[in-house]
Amino acid sequence: MKKIALLLLPLLAAACGQGGQQAATQTDEPVNVMTFNIRYDNPEDSLNNWNYRKDRAARAIRFYGADIVGTQEVLHNQLEDLKQRLPGYEAIGVGREDGKEAGEYSALWYRTDRFNAKESGWFWLSETPEVAGSKGWDGACERIATWAKLQDKRTGKEYFVLNTHLDHVGVAARREGVKLVLDKVQELGGDLPVIVTGDFNAEPESDVIKQVTDTADPEHLTDARTVAALVYGPDWSFHDFGSIPYEHRDRIDYIFVKNGLEVLKYGILAETESDAYLSDHAPVLVSVK
Repeated sequence: MKKIALLLLPLLAAACGQGGQQAATQTDEPVNVMTFNIRYDNPEDSLNNWNYRKDRAARAIRFYGADIVGTQEVLHNQLEDLKQRLPGYEAIGVGREDGKEAGEYSALWYRTDRFNAKESGWFWLSETPEVAGSKGWDGACERIATWAKLQDKRTGKEYFVLNTHLDHVGVAARREGVKLVLDKVQELGGDLPVIVTGDFNAEPESDVIKQVTDTADPEHLTDARTVAALVYGPDWSFHDFGSIPYEHRDRIDYIFVKNGLEVLKYGILAETESDAYLSDHAPVLVSVK
């Protein structure tokens, strides 16, 4: 019996070791995150109208295996279109004009086979962030941020994710909106791994993005592109359905990270299908762990 027991010990040790490796592999499985300004459903967009793009936009999200997607400029009918075309995804968010269905959503999507939403909510980028439909500072529009604490079903790990869309006109609205977002990330996310997605309507060298990434600020975030092990695609994300000359295109869509997330891959998906675009913005996709 002793000999049999001694022979079994190495096998058990190997089996335990193998199980440990599998657990480590599972724990280290990357999360694919996308930010995607889908362009609101504008009848004046002619052949670039949402009606002609909705299938392509949904297929792109599914093809690239996005586990979490921050979307901007989503009107209610577009939200419903995407829900029909994205089985297995859940959406979080409300319309920014009334906190219900009016106006654009900054909807946050996640794969339900991968995550549970432990907590979620939204706030307005204004002096009164809890007041539905409130417009902030010198902003031209109401602006909203959507957040969630997502727990990975495979590992138990939680992530804090926030998605927003800064104002395109107001200088103070962008500056104060960034400050509010950073404060809320710290307040709500704490020490959790943090992912922030959005259209920030600002170039990488602008004061807005420098404010987000200022390492002197303990609340700062890191631009995923600057720390990615592999970068793919152009250095711009807004092209206005291809009408802006290449040399004048800017990167205004971002994914930021914080609290120990490693960025494995970063890409801007500037693709077309027979000269047809997904949106007037190119989606941004990162893989993190």
